[in-house]
Amino acid sequence: MAVRFKRDVYLKRLIDRQDNGLVKIITGTRRAGKSTLLNTIFYDYLINNGTDPDHIIKFAFDSDEDLDLLGDQIISNDKVDAKRFRTYLKSLTNDHDKFYIFLDEVQLLDNFVGTLNSLLRHPNFDIYVTGSNSKFLSSDIVTEFKGRGSEIHVLPLTFSEYAKDMDISIDKAWREYIEFGGIPLVALFKTREEKVDYLKNLVNEVYIKDIIERHNIKKTSELADVFDILASLMGTYVNPSRIANTFDSLLRTKLSKETIDQYITYFVEAFLINKVKRYNVKGRKIISTPYKIYFEDVGIRNARLNFHQIEETHLMENIIYNELRYRGLDIDVGEVDVYKKTDRKDVNNKDIYAVKTLEVDFIATKGDLRYYIQSALSLSDEDKIRQEKRSLLNIDDSFKKVIITKNGLNIHRDDKGIITIDLFDFLMDKDSLEKS
Repeated sequence: MAVRFKRDVYLKRLIDRQDNGLVKIITGTRRAGKSTLLNTIFYDYLINNGTDPDHIIKFAFDSDEDLDLLGDQIISNDKVDAKRFRTYLKSLTNDHDKFYIFLDEVQLLDNFVGTLNSLLRHPNFDIYVTGSNSKFLSSDIVTEFKGRGSEIHVLPLTFSEYAKDMDISIDKAWREYIEFGGIPLVALFKTREEKVDYLKNLVNEVYIKDIIERHNIKKTSELADVFDILASLMGTYVNPSRIANTFDSLLRTKLSKETIDQYITYFVEAFLINKVKRYNVKGRKIISTPYKIYFEDVGIRNARLNFHQIEETHLMENIIYNELRYRGLDIDVGEVDVYKKTDRKDVNNKDIYAVKTLEVDFIATKGDLRYYIQSALSLSDEDKIRQEKRSLLNIDDSFKKVIITKNGLNIHRDDKGIITIDLFDFLMDKDSLEKS
């Protein structure tokens, strides 16, 4: 089977974890490409490197053909009987040869955590699992394996993956990507109508429905309304108390701050959105509220708003955020306190200064690396340049300070050490920050 999108970064992460004695847990939102990564891309890698196909056991718990292999009466309470599956697996394996076990939609297996932990007792088994419903995608799933799981989180296509593998001009790729995002199947659709219909259905009939069913939510329209509000607030500060006030004043519905906060947690656990906390650079402290919201996929966000708010500035910021995560960086929103002289005087006729907080779009860290990053669609004049640089100039450490802008120019470093890099140069080269 030909693979349109190679997903080389994720393939390397699987290779790096091969035979590490842990369950490799491939997480990510529905339709992000987890199954293709495991069952086609990684499978082909193993075959091409000499693994016997009979020693790679693939089983999809949502496949009737695979379930037929287990015999009759294997479903109880909508789950696959674990004992029957283990008996089937035992018939295909032994205790001395190496076997790779690929399990897709493993949440449909009864007591799947217990089964996987038991399989780990076989030192000749290397186990890989994926799942697609919100229970499996819960961010605490790895802890259920009591330190015996290794997570590989798969994002939808990044812009570089999309642009390279679609083999279209970078400008056309950008126009398509900021509207429809990186769900691999959507990328391959030929018409706008097909993309729009699929994304809307995916949000309404899959993502939202999963959360409603998992958490037995009764106020379904309110849950959807919270998701809409978060979509409209992408890249801006979010405070559950203010959202509660919005429900009260505009929607004429009472929804408590605690309920809204819980709904947001559900969206985070299903890997639909990410909460990004603030980090005060000079105070060296994390501030939990308010926080910013970024979407796992901008196409999903746009679909929820019926494709009415395609604002390039905010979408570009979200795409940069996802690119930084794709590169394995941890992200905070930065803030820098500076003192600004006011018109007031104290009793001794001394100038009074007030604290002004300046924003840094992202503080990206990995090990002992740190980058301060500003996202600016354009640097149209000197005022805009000063605005974007001001917070960076008030950070007095030696880590790289970068402005990413869509200007089509070569990389530039000013006399203060601030680097300006073109958006596409940044996105298309995963080592662009190290090289700058």
